[in-house]
Amino acid sequence: MTERRTRGDGGLRWHEKRQRWIAEITIGYDERGKRVVRSASGRTRAEAKSKLRNLLQDQVDGVTAANSSVTVRQAVEDWLAFGLPRRSGDTVDKYRVMARKHLYGPLGARKLRELSAPEVDRWLNRLAPALSTRTLQELRSILSRSVNRAMARDLVRRNVVELTEVPQGRSGRRSKSLTAEQVDAVLTRTAPDRLHHYIVVSLLTGARTEELRALRWEHVHLEGNPDVHPRIPPHIEVWRSVRQGGDTKTRKSRRTLALPARCIEALRKQRAQQAADQLAADEWQDTGLVFTTAVGTAMDAANVRRDLRRALALVPGIDPGEWTPRELRHSFVSVLSDAGIPVEQIAQLIGHSGTTVTELVYRHQLRPVIQTGATVMDRLFAPGSGPA
Repeated sequence: MTERRTRGDGGLRWHEKRQRWIAEITIGYDERGKRVVRSASGRTRAEAKSKLRNLLQDQVDGVTAANSSVTVRQAVEDWLAFGLPRRSGDTVDKYRVMARKHLYGPLGARKLRELSAPEVDRWLNRLAPALSTRTLQELRSILSRSVNRAMARDLVRRNVVELTEVPQGRSGRRSKSLTAEQVDAVLTRTAPDRLHHYIVVSLLTGARTEELRALRWEHVHLEGNPDVHPRIPPHIEVWRSVRQGGDTKTRKSRRTLALPARCIEALRKQRAQQAADQLAADEWQDTGLVFTTAVGTAMDAANVRRDLRRALALVPGIDPGEWTPRELRHSFVSVLSDAGIPVEQIAQLIGHSGTTVTELVYRHQLRPVIQTGATVMDRLFAPGSGPA
C-alpha cells in the first residue's frame, strides 16, 4: 500500500487532460479563508516529485507564492524604478541604457530563481573583450543589487551574483596630464576663447568639472579679507557640484581654496564677460553661476568637453581630440607633484579623504621616485666626505 504523505508535505496527482503529473502544496489561506496553493508540473512522476521538493524548500526559505515566474529583467526594472531614490535621473538613465544594451538580451528572460553563478560568469566573460573593466563592474553591480532587492522581497533565496568575479576587460584609454610647459602654453594660447577663464581656474585649482560648473558668484571672494589676522586671501568655496542634491562627491570634497593671482584675474574677466553676454542676450537667465553659456544657463558636461577642444585647437602641438576636462585636474596634480609637493597636501587640495585614491587614480601623475631620503643623505654624507 502506498504510504500517504503527512499533512504539510504536499501532494502529487495525475492530470489526465494535460497528461502531466501535478505537484501541489498549500502555503496558507487568503482573507476569505480560501486555501492558497502553489503548483508545478512534470512529464514524469520523478520530475514532479523533484519540483514538489523545491516547492517545499521555497516554503521553508520564505519564497512567496507568485515568484516562480519573475525574470531577471523584471527584477532589474524593479530596482531601476524603485531602488535608486537618491540617485540622479541621469545616473538612473545610464544604468537603464546599460541594462538594455548588455543585460536584457543574454539574461533578461531567465527566471530569477533559476539564475546560476556559472551563467553570470559566462555572461561577463563574453562581454569582457568589448567592454572596459569599469563597465563590467557596473553591470555586475546592477545585476547584484537587483537580486539583493529581490531577496529582500522573498523573490529568490540567495544572490548567486555575489559568487562571481569580474573578469579583466578591454584596456581603456589611459588618463594623462599636461607637462608644465604645455600648461603654460594652454594658459597663454587659449586666451581668445570664451572658455579660457574656466580653463585657468581648472588648471590652477584642480577643481572637478562638476564643481566648477556648479560654482556660484556668492562662493567667489576675489578680495579676501586683509583686515583680519591671520589675513584671509582671495579664495573660492568649493562646496557644491552638479550631483544630485548639489552635494560634492564626498564630504571631504567640500573645501575652500586660495586663488593664485592668475585665477583672480581670470575670474574678474569672467565677471565682465558675463555682463557683456547679459547685455547681448535676448533672454538672459540669471542663474548666479560663474561659468555659463552665452545666455546664462548652466553648462553641461558636453558643453565643456566641446568648448575645451575648441580652445585647445589654438595651442600648437596639442591634439584637441585627445583631451578631456578631467585631465586638466590630472595636470594640476602632475605639476604639483613635479614641484615636490607631498601627496598628502595634493590629496587635501583636490578633495580626497586620504592619499589612497590620489595614489591609485593619479598614479601616473605622481613622482615615481621618492627623493627626500637620498637628498638628505647626500647632504649629510656626500661622497669623499669621509676619512681618506
